[in-house]
Amino acid sequence: MNKEQVGGDHYRDMAIEPWEYAEANGLSFLQGNIIKYVSRYKSKGGVQDLKKAKHCIDLLISIYPPESDHPDFV
Repeated sequence: MNKEQVGGDHYRDMAIEPWEYAEANGLSFLQGNIIKYVSRYKSKGGVQDLKKAKHCIDLLISIYPPESDHPDFV
């Protein structure tokens, strides 16, 4: 499936694609998107992708239980 990419080739030169990393590590949707946007910003979206990653981080922080310092909540 990695030989077929819809909408560009910004993941082709990566040793491991963001979706593979996210799946192999059981990441949430937001965590996977953060990895995706940070991984591709130089070859696709530039600062726009970094802003998308930041937005996902802000969303993740917003759902983090304030009484918990442990990241296993997601």
